[in-house]
Amino acid sequence: MEEPQRVRSHTVTTTASSFAENFSTSSSSFAYDREFLRTLPGLLIVAEIVLGLLVWTLIAGTEYFRVPAFGWVMFVAVFYWVLTVFFLIVYITMTYTRIPQVPWTTVGLCFNGSAFVLYLSAAVVDASSVSPERDSHNFNSWAASSFFAFLVTICYAGNTYFSFIAWRSRTIQ
Repeated sequence: MEEPQRVRSHTVTTTASSFAENFSTSSSSFAYDREFLRTLPGLLIVAEIVLGLLVWTLIAGTEYFRVPAFGWVMFVAVFYWVLTVFFLIVYITMTYTRIPQVPWTTVGLCFNGSAFVLYLSAAVVDASSVSPERDSHNFNSWAASSFFAFLVTICYAGNTYFSFIAWRSRTIQ
């Protein structure tokens, strides 16, 4: 006895998936934007990476676990350091041009805005937790990390401004 054939509600016939076409490396060469690091947003990202690295390594090299507030500073510094490295790679390799479905200007504005706010809170917590009486042999490292945390906050504020300008010009069009 023959089984009745199932009726398909729709059929899709493609020769290659659109995902594979968009991310195919064989048809296009590796894109690299050398000029990005010469722009002000590019320089700010590099400064965020270098200064952010200083913030968390200066704290991580001490007995920061004795002061619970430094846990917050470490979280913010490491979290945004990793994400900033990721975004630097995205911008240098021009990955944002290969994934047009992502609203990159909005993502950049949200990322930089949240980094500014959270880094500002971490810098204030860092500065208020530094006292020479608490632990004298860690004082210099903690004071330096506080200084660099405020510098990173300024860098993220600058990138938030540039992200806002890019976002506003993109939404007006």
